[in-house]
Amino acid sequence: MLRRVSASKQRRVLAIVATDATFVRAVQGGAVVWVGKCIFCGRALTIGGDGVPRSAATIEHIWPRTHGGDDGLANLALACGGCNREKGMRHDTKSRMDARLAEIVAALRAKRQERWREPPPELAVHAAWAQRSAAPDDAEADPPVSRRRRR
Repeated sequence: MLRRVSASKQRRVLAIVATDATFVRAVQGGAVVWVGKCIFCGRALTIGGDGVPRSAATIEHIWPRTHGGDDGLANLALACGGCNREKGMRHDTKSRMDARLAEIVAALRAKRQERWREPPPELAVHAAWAQRSAAPDDAEADPPVSRRRRR
């Protein structure tokens, strides 16, 4: 059963696919799909050519939105639903200064950076859209975790 997905979410999913080297173009049932891996467990994720997940793929905010994380592509990855829920319930609700949350975020950022690629031509428009839509005019170059106050 396919869920209804908004057009902006479809574009954001395709932008993540565009910048994640684990995703490769394939054809399933005569349709173009992108097959890649969950940022956490490596489980196969399938995304339709239109950006609608064909598997239990969800958008993972590496630095949680509850702590000021944004929709910049460097802060987004695709995860299977189970892994994303697990992180959200166990860690995203903790204090932004929680050591375990910081450890998980650092590991996910490193993994996302390792998987980073320049978008393939057929997906470049989605990556460009996501970067424009996520960046406020006065956007800082540093990711949110670096804005912590030091005492």
